[in-house]
Amino acid sequence: MLGLILFTLFNLFLMVDIFFMFFFFELIVIPLFFIIGIWGSRKRKILASYLLFIYTLFGSIFGLLGFLFLFSAKGTAVFIYYINSFFLDSEQILLFVLLFIGFSVKVPIIPMHTWLPEAHVEAPTFGSVILAGIVLKLGFYLYLRLVVFLFYNALYYFCSFIFLIALIGLYFSSFAALSQIDMKKIVAYSSIAHMNFSLVGLFSMNIIGILGSFFMLFGHAIVSSALFICIGILYDRYKTRSILYFGGLVLLMPVFSVFFFVFILGNFSLPGTVNFVGEFIIFLGGFLFNNLVIFFSLIGLLCTLIYSLFLYTRIVNGKIKVTFIRYYSDIVRREFYILFPFLCLLFYMGLFPNFLFDLNFSSIFFYFYYM
Repeated sequence: MLGLILFTLFNLFLMVDIFFMFFFFELIVIPLFFIIGIWGSRKRKILASYLLFIYTLFGSIFGLLGFLFLFSAKGTAVFIYYINSFFLDSEQILLFVLLFIGFSVKVPIIPMHTWLPEAHVEAPTFGSVILAGIVLKLGFYLYLRLVVFLFYNALYYFCSFIFLIALIGLYFSSFAALSQIDMKKIVAYSSIAHMNFSLVGLFSMNIIGILGSFFMLFGHAIVSSALFICIGILYDRYKTRSILYFGGLVLLMPVFSVFFFVFILGNFSLPGTVNFVGEFIIFLGGFLFNNLVIFFSLIGLLCTLIYSLFLYTRIVNGKIKVTFIRYYSDIVRREFYILFPFLCLLFYMGLFPNFLFDLNFSSIFFYFYYM
């Protein structure tokens, strides 16, 4: 299954034919369906896999209609031809609506987000890492490649609506995370909040916001994947993810507590981490376009600090609950080797972001306009 996912991703990123691009964009659902349905951790895994399939099928209907209309309007499926083509405003609006709905399932945005918490909770640890680190980025990739640059004039009609959706998703997911007791669901709703905030940067109609969105996506892939691995380490040992059964892990699992604390800092974008770079650049790009949206986004992101520290303190601090768990063991060498690269990337990209700037500032326009 992992080989099929890798094969799908390589073909999706390399295709210049829009129908093959759409085919591989939807093909990645098949291995995820089996990963959740077969290797899932609880009885609701079948429901979670079907939710993923049904929601993706709903979005693919609109995406396919958009691709068919694009093909019928220009008579070719080669992406290079569209770069130098002229689209009427009515065509841009129609294509923008169809493709935006088609790709929004994998972002996900409100109200097409319900599948993600269920998929994360029921998926095994490696499935959650693939969802957080790869699948949630595919919608943004096609947004950037097909929607933002090709139908730029349509953004003026819909940018305010997209910002409203992003703010609703940011607030909703943040408040939902505060009410959860399952550790995976808290991180899953945190992923929805970060993805909706990345929409603000992507559709801010300037290169600064787009770069900030890219940094946010990169940082989210690092931090959320590491948090899911940490939660998977606890689940493998104690077969529960409820925060009600944990407490005082700093005394019994000190190395794990240090790793978990660092990744929690990255989750609420402490300065020096890669998420802080992404949020700061999105704020900068958003202020150039709509400072009111950035103000309300900042208030919503304060909730990220609250539920991140709530998750950490309930697990690591407090009393040891020997009534539920009596035997504890810290991370082993294999788990240390898995988490340590995430730790290095978190701080290196946060302290020296020019490495990604040099790669992307010059390559974004070159790739999407001349490839």
